[in-house]
Amino acid sequence: MALSKAHKLTILAVIPLMFFLFPTPDGLSLVAWHLFGIYLATIVGLVLKPYSEPVILLAAVALSAITIGNTEGASEFVKISHTLSGYQSGTTWLIFTAFTLSSAFVITGLGKRIAYHMIGWMGSTTLRLGYVTMFLDLLLAPATPSNTARAGGIIFPIINSVAVALGSDPETSPKKAGRYLLMNVYMVVKTTSYIFLTAMAPNALALSLMAPILGFELNWVQWFLAASVPGLLCLFLIPFVCYLIAPPEMKKVDNKGIARQGLAELGPMRFREKALAVLFVLALFAWIFAGFLHVNSTTIALTVMVLCIFLNIVSWDDILKNKAGWNTLIWYGGIIGMSTILTKAGFFTWLATTMSQNLQFGDHGNVALLIVLTLSIAVRYLFASGGAYVAAMVPVFATVGKVAGAPIELLALGLLFTNSYGGSVTHYGGGPGPITFGAGYNDIKSWWIAGAVVAFGSLLIHSTLGMLWWKFLLNMTWL
Repeated sequence: MALSKAHKLTILAVIPLMFFLFPTPDGLSLVAWHLFGIYLATIVGLVLKPYSEPVILLAAVALSAITIGNTEGASEFVKISHTLSGYQSGTTWLIFTAFTLSSAFVITGLGKRIAYHMIGWMGSTTLRLGYVTMFLDLLLAPATPSNTARAGGIIFPIINSVAVALGSDPETSPKKAGRYLLMNVYMVVKTTSYIFLTAMAPNALALSLMAPILGFELNWVQWFLAASVPGLLCLFLIPFVCYLIAPPEMKKVDNKGIARQGLAELGPMRFREKALAVLFVLALFAWIFAGFLHVNSTTIALTVMVLCIFLNIVSWDDILKNKAGWNTLIWYGGIIGMSTILTKAGFFTWLATTMSQNLQFGDHGNVALLIVLTLSIAVRYLFASGGAYVAAMVPVFATVGKVAGAPIELLALGLLFTNSYGGSVTHYGGGPGPITFGAGYNDIKSWWIAGAVVAFGSLLIHSTLGMLWWKFLLNMTWL
């Protein structure tokens, strides 16, 4: 039975109240204990969703500030201004500004145009259409931090239309082509989402939450280098794996006709599309050569956003209407601020010390690493939001792995990437899931089988080839 809003709010009120009433554990400050109660209630709120994420985080930030101001001795650990520190984070603004590029691909129609050209070039079979989806998603991923917008706003409408054009109906003939094509959309997007730092908003959040615990940072290029070898291998295997699990009855496709009709509906390429294509390429090169240019990734994204407005690719009204971008700015800035005040209050240091007294793997740090990464995927069956998973579990898994003796760099990289591909285990593990599954072509059994194969198969590749690659990068001091 679903909980009513009143019941959800009651649960959220009881959680911090318990922490205010119960005694503080030894070695932990009073303000840290109270703030953790608010943080825990916030995470539960992101799962229960009595209100949207921004509302929950704004309430948590406000309550945290009140708590700091009214707790004796709190100023020795943390200041009220620290609750808003997440909104000063360059990471928060990097993700927000990248949403402009994401919306521009939809508004101008450039995303669809690229897709139809790719279908015409190489989509002569259903398997090749699976690889068209893969290449299209990989191309768009660096500039679309909302994988829901990327999959749901650009790729899904096109692939769904292709399935219909091939005579595949959700009710009468789902296996003809639609079941394979739509399943593949989701499994692909959960892989492209970790290949680039800017391919999924929770990537930057996970990195920010992990940094104070593990002392590990990555820039845009380092992230791509680390993800490239295991990630691209997984990505190239996924369309074929899905093809084996949900084989389409139709093998040949009139891709030329589909592409011709789609491009005819779009009409000739306009200035806004051409300008966006140039800016997209320039942004990619700027992110790659940011060190040489002496600029950071956030500055590049802000510059591209301003140029998009000046060149009338998108208007300021378009940006104002981009609810996903503003929602992300508010709740990601809030959750980073919450993590910051917990760090400054000494909560994570206390947690690591406490765990180290009860969690010992001796010299078997690699065993601890594999157990933590496996658990990070298994627990995704319980989460319907990648952002909620990151906020709730990444600090915990990072702390557990650290005190258990797992190699810090391998632990950080492993957790950063399982954050995305771990969400493929279910049809509700990320925003694109309900969209693609909701088309009606797929059954839960085949979807979950494919998801388990993709998620745990990706873990196997990352734990073998991936770790060898990461050690090589570390030895070369490229990370």
